[in-house]
Amino acid sequence: MTEAIDEIHRRDRFAFGANWARFLKTLDETRIARAEQSLQDMLGLERLEGRRFLDAGSGSGLFSLAARRLGAVVHSFDYDPQSVACTQELKRRYFPGDDAWQIEQGSVLDRDYLGRLGQFDIVYSWGVLHHTGAMWQALENIIPLVAPQGLLFIAIYNDQGYKSRRWARIKRAYNRHVWLRPLLLAYGLLQAWGLTLVRDIYHLKPFASWRAYKNERGMSPWWDVVDWIGGWPYEVATPEAIFRFYRDRGFRLQELVTRQGYGCNEFVFVREQ
Repeated sequence: MTEAIDEIHRRDRFAFGANWARFLKTLDETRIARAEQSLQDMLGLERLEGRRFLDAGSGSGLFSLAARRLGAVVHSFDYDPQSVACTQELKRRYFPGDDAWQIEQGSVLDRDYLGRLGQFDIVYSWGVLHHTGAMWQALENIIPLVAPQGLLFIAIYNDQGYKSRRWARIKRAYNRHVWLRPLLLAYGLLQAWGLTLVRDIYHLKPFASWRAYKNERGMSPWWDVVDWIGGWPYEVATPEAIFRFYRDRGFRLQELVTRQGYGCNEFVFVREQ
């Protein structure tokens, strides 16, 4: 835990947990229901009773909560202590004293820690492994956590070539130079939402897409922009690279959602070997 805090203080790591703490102020039943639906859609399962669910990098804790509400036995961990606190807060609000939801601080790069967790029917790590500073090692480390015939649901930033390298410089600058942050956030907001907002205004529906954003995974457009601009460390991969990586390690691709821009490609794999 001390190491994570030191990295944030040295500005070598974005304060993901602090951002998620602000997001929790916007959390409502609609967002939680959308998070549940996104799990159901991607996993192809209506309920998760009797299944062990690992949230590797729980962030706000929203998807740990969604999995628990769908009936899973949940284990959540995160490297960032404030993210751990966010997840604990959601448990306190919705499942106080529940033995079927365990939360702790840990790193997906710590093989000794991971080795103590056992195996899970569903391993979930959405938008996390590319922020570890060692993405390919993290992708490797989670393999033993997936039980035979278990599901691995991950999301990894899309490799856009030179654009991704530019975003890496922006993210590094955001964390290094506090005075630049308002300018970089404005740039990120314009890149992410400029054309969409213009289109909404043209159709006489100003901010309609902004307000509807929570219907996709229950997230917040503003705090997602902050997370995107600030999210450092940062790595990317093409869909083909992720597919081949897990295919060669005994996984079969079950579900795939790709992005053309800077978002995350989503994968659900089945562990066959």
